[in-house]
Amino acid sequence: MSELSPFLVLALTVLFISLSAFFVVVQFSLVAVRRHRLEEAARDSAAARVALHGMRRVSLLRVSLLISGTQFGITLATLALGSVSKPAVHHTLEPLLEGALPPAVATAVSFTLALLIVSFLHLVVGEMAPKSWAIGNAERAVIVTAVPMRMFMVLFRPPLLVFNGAADRCLRLVGVDPLEALPSGRGPDAVRELVEHSADAGTLDAERRDRVITVLEAEARPLSEALTPGEEIAQVPLDADLDRILAVARDTGHLRLVVTDHGEPVGKLHVREALTSTPGTRAADLMRPLLSLPAHTPVSAALSVMREGRSHLCLVRDREGALVGLVTLEDLLDRLLPLRAAA
Repeated sequence: MSELSPFLVLALTVLFISLSAFFVVVQFSLVAVRRHRLEEAARDSAAARVALHGMRRVSLLRVSLLISGTQFGITLATLALGSVSKPAVHHTLEPLLEGALPPAVATAVSFTLALLIVSFLHLVVGEMAPKSWAIGNAERAVIVTAVPMRMFMVLFRPPLLVFNGAADRCLRLVGVDPLEALPSGRGPDAVRELVEHSADAGTLDAERRDRVITVLEAEARPLSEALTPGEEIAQVPLDADLDRILAVARDTGHLRLVVTDHGEPVGKLHVREALTSTPGTRAADLMRPLLSLPAHTPVSAALSVMREGRSHLCLVRDREGALVGLVTLEDLLDRLLPLRAAA
């Protein structure tokens, strides 16, 4: 590489260190980013939407592939830096040292100095500094690097799949399962330990500790512990007229009723619609689809599904599909928010 001009060597050195810094930023920002902040930024930023879309795809497919992409990029930049910059520095220093040192010693010293100089620049400018910036500015870093990183992944996806597959097989040979999803946030167990530690340290009083632990325990409980038994469900048959619908609502105090066909729930209706309907309207005319979930579904997961589907009612069935009861959005909120239930 001694035949390269100093300006070209300098330009290539800056380029390779910049590429290394870019991939380091992607790697650490991916781990440190808080998705809810990225979702907020996505409302006004197209780049943020690209980053959020990429994160969702990665979490569904293989987050390890994206991490492998950053490692692949860092490795390429490091190899290129070693093949261009280090020899150039070596050949620049060697003539300066030959006058004061024996040729063999001058060669060894210039080689060592070149290695130290290039390694220092690479570690400090190409890795440590961008790492610190990415951790402290994760959301901004993800947004800035989203589009170029996506292009890199599209271009190098085939070799990355090969390398990643080989790495996964090596892990399985020693009994380790490859990483399939990026952990997000703290799990319930970690939060519980944090709460207990805070209470022991005196920074959290016992009452608040009990409230948080109650919520954590409720999140993991199955729907079967929060349901209304099937025989107590407020319901009307498909052919129920308006008078009967209003009578059931008045007797039970419920505004949302389950519609049944020969005793089997087939939908739901809201009494508000019955009040504005024309005479002759039946329950079947007002019926809307009714959500159904297995009894073992965790309360927190059921709440997310019901909120996404904007459903206030949900049937609960056992593993064989038999009806065991019904839960409402209010029931789940009362489970997760003890103070709300007490009020």
